[in-house]
Amino acid sequence: MTLYGDNNLPADDRPTVQVAAVRWPVEEAEPANRQSGRKWFFPGGKWSFPPRGGRANRAWLLIAAGVTTSVLASAVGIGAYAYAGDVPRGTTVLGTELGGQSQAAAVEQLRAAVERQAAELNAPLPVVVGERTADLVPAEVGLQVDVEATVRAAMQVKAHAFERLVGSRAVPPVVTVDGEQLDTALKEVLGDQSRKMTMPGITWSGLTPKVTHPKPSLELNPEHSAQAVREGWLSGEPVTIPLTETHPVTTAEEVDRMVTELAKPAVAAPVTLTTDEGSVSIPPAAIAKSLLFTTDEAGALSAKVDGERLRSALDDDLAKVEVTPKNARMTLTDGKPKIIASQDGKELDTSSLGEALFAVLPQSEGRQVTGTLKTKKPELTTEKLAGLGIKEKVSTFTTQFSGGLSSPRSHNIITAAKEVDNTLVLPGETFSLNGHTGDRNYAQGYRDAAVILNGKLVPGVGGGVSQFTTTLFNATYYAGLEDVEHKPHSYYFSRYPAVIESTIFYPNLDFKFRNNTEYGLLIDTSYTSSSITVSIWSTKVWDKVKTEYGPRSNITKPKTVYLEPGPDCIAASGSNGFSQNAYRVFYKNGKEAKREKFSWRYSAEPRFICGPKPS
Repeated sequence: MTLYGDNNLPADDRPTVQVAAVRWPVEEAEPANRQSGRKWFFPGGKWSFPPRGGRANRAWLLIAAGVTTSVLASAVGIGAYAYAGDVPRGTTVLGTELGGQSQAAAVEQLRAAVERQAAELNAPLPVVVGERTADLVPAEVGLQVDVEATVRAAMQVKAHAFERLVGSRAVPPVVTVDGEQLDTALKEVLGDQSRKMTMPGITWSGLTPKVTHPKPSLELNPEHSAQAVREGWLSGEPVTIPLTETHPVTTAEEVDRMVTELAKPAVAAPVTLTTDEGSVSIPPAAIAKSLLFTTDEAGALSAKVDGERLRSALDDDLAKVEVTPKNARMTLTDGKPKIIASQDGKELDTSSLGEALFAVLPQSEGRQVTGTLKTKKPELTTEKLAGLGIKEKVSTFTTQFSGGLSSPRSHNIITAAKEVDNTLVLPGETFSLNGHTGDRNYAQGYRDAAVILNGKLVPGVGGGVSQFTTTLFNATYYAGLEDVEHKPHSYYFSRYPAVIESTIFYPNLDFKFRNNTEYGLLIDTSYTSSSITVSIWSTKVWDKVKTEYGPRSNITKPKTVYLEPGPDCIAASGSNGFSQNAYRVFYKNGKEAKREKFSWRYSAEPRFICGPKPS
């Protein structure tokens, strides 16, 4: 029979008292010649009672029943005592007896014990980190006893009834710590003892491979640190914080072998590249520039040939086998836009070439690879240009110059115009005059002519280009295009419209506009012996664009300045200074759609006289 001292306990945890089973003999009829007295006997070699009958038999039954009842009562009482409460008897935490108590009472008692021991628990905790020691303040790293979790752990201690009656057991407290705060504190102790992983590597110094051998990192592992501190906090001994070494996947020996078996043989000789259009020699220098050694986060070293680096390294050598594509162009023929068709090119396919080249680099012989030439479309195809809507003249502007085409100033104006003629500006693109022509110097055919420098006219290469700039600015202005950058002259010149004009000086002063339409545009330039004209061809967006001027104000008179005579002195008659506003007005469907304000303040240009001041 199994007795349960506490019906609420699991069956396998309940105390058991084993009571020997009583064998009740079957009453037999006595032989006629046997004496009638009853005797004790042991049927089957086991204890048994004499045959039932008479008062003596009844007395024996009463005694047996009493003994059984007493045993049962004792077992029930012992089980009830041993299993009283939620925490097994004999259980202590931090020297505090919690056994036999309910969960709530145990929590309250343990919390009180923790508060009593607060000074001891908050005493500095010595830690050893590498070769350094330090004291941690438990409260600063979140070290504390989790009272409720500790009581739950104590409740789960398994003990049989006898162990619960006479045994004792100390349950370690459940300790928690703030991992982030602990890691920050330990890193401060660790200091410069830590080291980052040195990744293996192979780089090039010319044709010589340079090796970096791997080294392991030495770092804290936050999870291991927290575990060590939790387990060692209450031990009374310094806590040693484990440091973790992490080794790169590739070893030093493997790096050296890669140098011996790949890097050095790779640049020992050139490789012949053969295509349908001919052959090109890939020199060792180009191989070194394109053979890359890289490592991943785990420190695994790998090598590959970068096709685009190889193309850059071969540079002009590829011109022997490649064909450069040609963009579609547009010219004006008989006053109408005409498209000159684009042409496809041929380009070396580097997507698979790198892998093929990599395969032969370790070899001393048979260093040949076959390359494939693929079709390369131009950036601007005939079809794309035809769909850009360049069909009509949307604006034109002309300015006059003197001196004929032979003068240096006129020559510079025409030179800039020729460079810009037939320029296409795609939708959304920004055109920069400085970016298009580059530095306008003697090598490009420009000559010395008058420029404004430090407030006076002096000879300068490219003088006169400002007039072309102004002409181009006005053509884009009346086409309704977006003004990005321009700067009017310091002085007013009557050959230009006031305010809406622009100077230029490489590289500091530029003229830029943006094609803010959905159509392409073509810049057309033309000239005579006394004028320069710029026209914009596209699709009209506005019915018309015109300029409305405000009155001139803040008028100032020029002063007279006498300069040293000589080749660098340029006389000027001078002009008034003034302020003025100009309004660009856009019309759509016969009505004003919007207007933009342009403002400028002109300084008075001095009257420069090349000669001494009269006495």
